[in-house]
Amino acid sequence: MPGAACMTAAPERSWVPPDPDLSLEQVYWRTGMVSVGGIDEAGRGAWAGPVSAGVVVLPPDPALALALHGVRDSKQMTPAQRTDWAGKIKSAAAAWGVGMASHQEIDTLGIVPATRLAARRALEMLPVLPEILLLDWLFLPGVPLPQTALIKGDGRILSIACASVLAKTSRDALMVEMDALYPGYGFAMHKGYGTQAHQAALRLHGPCLIHRMSFKPLVRYS
Repeated sequence: MPGAACMTAAPERSWVPPDPDLSLEQVYWRTGMVSVGGIDEAGRGAWAGPVSAGVVVLPPDPALALALHGVRDSKQMTPAQRTDWAGKIKSAAAAWGVGMASHQEIDTLGIVPATRLAARRALEMLPVLPEILLLDWLFLPGVPLPQTALIKGDGRILSIACASVLAKTSRDALMVEMDALYPGYGFAMHKGYGTQAHQAALRLHGPCLIHRMSFKPLVRYS
């Protein structure tokens, strides 16, 4: 991937539209950049399991704002809504990918570098790299693509919101599998986040192999 990345932060704005839109994608589409990739992550704050990142490239079609109306920041959607929209997003996208970084990589690298690693792995899933990346706050140093980071990007930019849904649903599905491998922790319910039920399970069982031992709540068990 030759070349140097141009990293810009979009001006902060406190107002977030009722639904994520294509306003920024269309700015780039009009300049001739038809491959615009939105990136977002899921699981940064969890105490167990991987962190995931999704990338979604939407075709340059303003009508997608209507076709994907209802997609929003994945944290604002119910599990059923996320599952339903994940399939529609994959069908509508020109390209998409999901990457993950394991709990071991999180403990070794730190959560921010591991999140960036997951995003780079998501990009590697694409057949062709986008011409520009739109990100929710976090830049990707070392990725030689133009990048624009936005405050509350997953609530404002449709491609980022779509990426957040794919990152979340992929990680949630994996944590359901982890629940079967490590019963007693409730991973299928809380997906590794530090809920009261998770804290109670830790007091009873101690940590299991997929807990992030570098995280402050887990340090006491090391």
